Amino acid sequence: MRTVALAICLSAIPAMAADIYTFTVPAAENVSGPAGLSLTGWGYTIHNASSSDWLVTTSLTAGAFLHATPTLLFDFPDLAPGATVDVPYDPVTPAGLYQILWDMNTPPGFVNSGTFTLSAQWWSGDPLGSGSFLANAPDTGQPYSASFTTTPEPATVGLAGLALLAFGLVMYVRGLTANAVRGV
Repeated sequence: MRTVALAICLSAIPAMAADIYTFTVPAAENVSGPAGLSLTGWGYTIHNASSSDWLVTTSLTAGAFLHATPTLLFDFPDLAPGATVDVPYDPVTPAGLYQILWDMNTPPGFVNSGTFTLSAQWWSGDPLGSGSFLANAPDTGQPYSASFTTTPEPATVGLAGLALLAFGLVMYVRGLTANAVRGV
């Protein structure tokens, strides 16, 4: 009897191992720009390695974002057996996984980091068709990180020097014009 039970357990391992998926998050765009105007974000890739079951994504969580306002961009795809979806971060569309808008008070060099956690389910077929729920897939996490660097401001001394030069040029041109009018 033990042999039969062991054989049943061992035969189930390949079937269970086939129902795996991968979730990857490329590195964030590290931006340099003015606080309050700079976006950065993440894209994602999901691959359903199952040869028979559909993968239905159900939830995505992230850690806390400090000095930034997060926006969830994730579109919760359903993947047929063997399918892959790859969505790069695009701030214009917007598309990807998440994006953040850096706050006005973000200190230079600040880093937001944490983990994105994806939850999913296995279905016997297309969930929008005749498929039915089989089981919850294991959650999978991917680390994230984004750093903020301010755009360097022009040097104050350089600006002051430029302003003095412009003022001197204006005064010189006015002097030439006044002399020309007086006939000197």
